[in-house]
Amino acid sequence: MNKVYPHYPKPSKDKVSSIMTLFKKKRSWLDRLYERSYTMRMGEVKMPGATLYIPNEPSLIRRVLVSEAQLFPKNPLLHEVLEPLLGESIFTTNGRVWKRQRELLNPSFEMVRVEHVFDLMLAASTDMVKRLKKNSNNGYFDIDREMTFTTADIIFRTILSTKLDPHKGQEVVKAFINYQEASARIGMQKLFKVPSIFRKRIVQEYKKSGRIIRSTLSEIIEPRYKKFHHGKEQDVEYKDILSTLLKAKDPETGEPFSFKEILDQVAMLFLAGHETTASSMSWTLYILGLYPEYQERAREEVESIASDGIFSLEDIKRMNYVSSIFKESLRLYPPVSFMARISAEDTMMRDKKVSKGSYVVVSPWLMHRNARYWDDPHMFRPERFQEEHPIEKYTYFPFGMGPRICIGAAFAMQEAVLLLASILYHFNLELEPGFVPDIAGRLTTRSLNGIRVKLTQRI
Repeated sequence: MNKVYPHYPKPSKDKVSSIMTLFKKKRSWLDRLYERSYTMRMGEVKMPGATLYIPNEPSLIRRVLVSEAQLFPKNPLLHEVLEPLLGESIFTTNGRVWKRQRELLNPSFEMVRVEHVFDLMLAASTDMVKRLKKNSNNGYFDIDREMTFTTADIIFRTILSTKLDPHKGQEVVKAFINYQEASARIGMQKLFKVPSIFRKRIVQEYKKSGRIIRSTLSEIIEPRYKKFHHGKEQDVEYKDILSTLLKAKDPETGEPFSFKEILDQVAMLFLAGHETTASSMSWTLYILGLYPEYQERAREEVESIASDGIFSLEDIKRMNYVSSIFKESLRLYPPVSFMARISAEDTMMRDKKVSKGSYVVVSPWLMHRNARYWDDPHMFRPERFQEEHPIEKYTYFPFGMGPRICIGAAFAMQEAVLLLASILYHFNLELEPGFVPDIAGRLTTRSLNGIRVKLTQRI
């Protein structure tokens, strides 16, 4: 029997030239990969605007992300591209600014372990099921749009205690799609030193998209910020993440976040908590549609734990097989396929001299599919996360690792298992015959033609 592999962009046999990248492979970095990319230990790519080094073995990953993380700060190009949306947020800042922001944000994410946050997720999941039932039994549709809306709704509820208005939600989702596409093109053009005059229109478009998203968030945050800081209201009726951000104070100066700082951090949480989870959920549903046998086994676990379809936080924690499916999906389709850093000083990596200022790109996509560390690496096999032998350290990091590991990783895992359990309980999922996702690695790993499925209602 022939193996059915989840789709991934077929790599070219030989390395693609920089000119070919600019004119024919410019949609995303995944288009540039060639066969040796998936077995190499250390890559080097010379671009007109920079030299990129791609460490791809555990010891080097450990250096860049963990043991010497301070010597490999976030790439300033990333900050430049994301600034219209995120401002000065923890996602792109470095040094003392990043450390201060992280310390102020940490208490906000202590609450992801609290029952009431799960209840907010559960309410959003219940509303998702109601929307999906309207689409069920009506042929094939793009479920990626629903996942994008649902994860945005969860972020709005847990951070801002506000349900996402359907009309406003679609506007925000569209703005973010435009932002992703434009920022990827701008980043590529900067690496090729394309004169800024040729990207004037693109810059205008993506700045406009950033303003749409930030203004939507600002409309909710500003009234609460003013009430809180004018003493009229101490946010006592709210137990969301925004409430903890309003109360947070710098341990050294005693100063709270300014309004702009809070807006920047919430915009970051929106990007990290909505877009990445939407990507991961869509890929997991693609895989479940591709493999009905895994779908059925996961459904059996869900029904054995919660036969009435009413989920508690303890139920979600017990769903080990559903969790393994999601983890394996994250391995094959990490939400952030490339993590851009810069070398703060001259250093050696294997036999290569990495000069100060060089770009160092750690790729979960490549490391997760490296044949040196994974058996049959392009095949979906959730049992990898249930076997007795542990996965080799520094070969799996969908949420990053080290001091800059994703602050909301536990939040995302809890959310994903809940959404998957809800869908599996209520629906049979079928992938559209002949459907092949058009994969692009931009800010996140997405299918440009969506994920085409049919849902058949069970309950």
